[in-house]
Amino acid sequence: MEYLVIKCGGSIVKQLTEDFYKNVVRLQKEKQITPIIVHGGGPMITTYLKQMDVTTTFVDGLRVTTNEVLDVVEMVLSGAINKQIVRKLNNQGAKAIGMSGIDGNLFEAVPVKNADRIGYVGNIKKVNAEVVEAMIEQNYIPVISPIALGENNQRYNINADIAASAVAQALQAKLCFISDIPGILIEKDGKKHILHETDEQEIEQLIQTKVIYGGMIPKVRAALMALEKNVPQVSIVNGIKPDTLIDFIDGKKVGTMIQLKEVSHA
Repeated sequence: MEYLVIKCGGSIVKQLTEDFYKNVVRLQKEKQITPIIVHGGGPMITTYLKQMDVTTTFVDGLRVTTNEVLDVVEMVLSGAINKQIVRKLNNQGAKAIGMSGIDGNLFEAVPVKNADRIGYVGNIKKVNAEVVEAMIEQNYIPVISPIALGENNQRYNINADIAASAVAQALQAKLCFISDIPGILIEKDGKKHILHETDEQEIEQLIQTKVIYGGMIPKVRAALMALEKNVPQVSIVNGIKPDTLIDFIDGKKVGTMIQLKEVSHA
């Protein structure tokens, strides 16, 4: 059985059309590919924190995550967004099931290195893949929110890119980051072009020159981490354009495919 982990960022979830959800179901029913969705929810979390008058601060661009903030994060991720995705998949005839990294101890978390400054933000120590596999055996499409437990049952917020990478590693699945742009864009002859293939060395150069910046940095870092753990394929594709997921699985040149070994642009 072939698996595909699809990571949907919080900023794109509300932009995904009916076609996207139809394609996820087509992967399962026509292509014999088992999809697993991992999602974020940053923008909606920010909105709810403001509405609920929960004070948040930032350190080096990262939200300081207290237990009070985590209450809202968990409500938004595991409640509103997760169930929205499940509902839309079910509307297309799928059997989707929502879960967080807490359910069945799917994710075991440890605090990030600078946790003393940013609070309860974690990394994934272990993915208990049998939890996902049990759902897949029942023909469900798992939809996972990146909340996890660590020592003493402390909750942690996990970056969704990191969570998706960890799930792909555990299942040895292909990994597809869904974005609202067609991939990594570079400027050439005064125009922006899609970098259809790139490698670790080029990515580091693009980060240094700030071609890759902001939220794209953890995405490409998570991609490289997955490839180092023998994930067979990692790409960044536009999830808003119709049939992109199908084209990706069919091997067409869509988005940016990331590799460890050097690629030639000749």
